[in-house]
Amino acid sequence: QLQLVESGGGLVQPGGSLRLSCAASGSTLDSYAIRWFRQAPGKEREGISCISSNGGSTYFPDSVKGRFTISRDNAKNTVYLQLRSLKPEDTAVYYCAARNYSCTTSVSTYDYWGQGTQVTVSS
Repeated sequence: QLQLVESGGGLVQPGGSLRLSCAASGSTLDSYAIRWFRQAPGKEREGISCISSNGGSTYFPDSVKGRFTISRDNAKNTVYLQLRSLKPEDTAVYYCAARNYSCTTSVSTYDYWGQGTQVTVSS
C-alpha cells in the first residue's frame, strides 16, 4: 500500500524559499501522478501543482505560477515542491497526494495522502 510523507515545512520570512519533499513507501511512484495541495484553516483545500507519472507538470494556479516548481525523482521515490518568493498568504498546511498516471483537478480523485507539513510565512 502506498504511503506518503511530507517534510520540509517550517517558518520562513516573506521572500524566502523552502523545498518540500513527498517521500513514498510501500510502492514505487513511477505509475502515479502526484499533486500538491494546501489548506489554510477554514479555507478550501487548494491544488498547487501536479506532475504526471512521466514527469510532465500539468497545472499551476495563478497564485503560485512562476514561484513554485514541481519535480520528481523516481529513483528516490520522491516528489519535490520548490517554493520561492514566499508570501504570507502562502501560509498553510501543504499535502501531497497520489493517483494513477495523470493529474486531475478534483480533490476526490486522489487516493493516497500524506499527513501534511506546515508552512508559515511571517516576519
